[in-house]
Amino acid sequence: MQKTAAWPLAGIYAALIVYASLYPFENWRSQGVDWTAFLFAPWPRYWTGFDVMSNVLGYAPLGFIVTLALRRSARHLPAVALALSLGSLLALSMESLQLFLPVRVPSNVDWGLNTLGVFLGANLAWTLERFGFLNRWSRFRANWFLPEAKGSLVLLALWPVALLFPAPVPLGLGQVLERTEDALALRLQDTLWLDWLPVREVELQPLLPIYEALCVNLGQLIPCMLAFSLIRQLHQKVIAWFLLLTFGIGFTGLSAALTYGPAHAWGWINAPVQLALFMAAIFALPMMWLKEKTLQVLALVGLVLQLTLLNNASASAYFALTLQNWEQGQFIRFHGLIQWIGWLWPFVLMAYLMRHLSASRPSKMGE
Repeated sequence: MQKTAAWPLAGIYAALIVYASLYPFENWRSQGVDWTAFLFAPWPRYWTGFDVMSNVLGYAPLGFIVTLALRRSARHLPAVALALSLGSLLALSMESLQLFLPVRVPSNVDWGLNTLGVFLGANLAWTLERFGFLNRWSRFRANWFLPEAKGSLVLLALWPVALLFPAPVPLGLGQVLERTEDALALRLQDTLWLDWLPVREVELQPLLPIYEALCVNLGQLIPCMLAFSLIRQLHQKVIAWFLLLTFGIGFTGLSAALTYGPAHAWGWINAPVQLALFMAAIFALPMMWLKEKTLQVLALVGLVLQLTLLNNASASAYFALTLQNWEQGQFIRFHGLIQWIGWLWPFVLMAYLMRHLSASRPSKMGE
């Protein structure tokens, strides 16, 4: 059975679909409605093109990834049919569970569009595999990346998605302590457990410009170090350096455009951010000559430093208003999905680097 990064990606994507479908996970109760009623309901009176596209495109990657995983690891199975069945069953399960959430409305149209998305994604993967395009990717991966690059590639693929959720500091993923404390205090209100929460002697303060610039710098450098640690040749690292800089700036600008409007897509690039991005581009160049383990250690140290700075600072009140734009309207379908990627990406990367470094130590001692 061939190892492939598609299986962990499929699991992650399916979990995100579950979260996005059942968000906000509140007020679960039986509404006394036959769960099969929505399957035979007429076409809804009100619908938009956004609803159609989001339901199709939301499930298309799942069909693509599952089909790819099956083609790579179990070629004797009917990959398209199995991926379509699994994806459609997941969509039906999500629509059925929405019967217990008052703020969500199950729909047979949504189920059909989700199934269509899985079908289109699965057939795209089968077509690319059938005509050899995915074999070219396998050769490309073998020529570019080290053999044990699967986990790093998954994390690098999720990094631009994580940047879509607005962050108090540009490229500053993982600033979660303040919101976690507030959420816990709200949940534990009027309970005995509220007294167990630690009380801060000094309120959190916003980051100083120099620390903000440092966090932005590290936010761009850490993915570069991760990529350099798994890429083989120098010229390939130069290409990755350019792409990561482009993705970092481009997806942060896209997040700002989605949140504040296209006219404000680049409003976040102030003087400290400009300096930080310039220094990150310069600092990344000599890192191309460093060894794999050295880069991973530096990435881990930089990640700990960035998370420490971010989580010992407060977000502005204006940022709290920004999040409301994502928690309302059409963004409700994506808020939970992208939010958790943005929040958890640096912590997953930290765990991955620690595990990878600790696992390599015994083999090195035994040499």
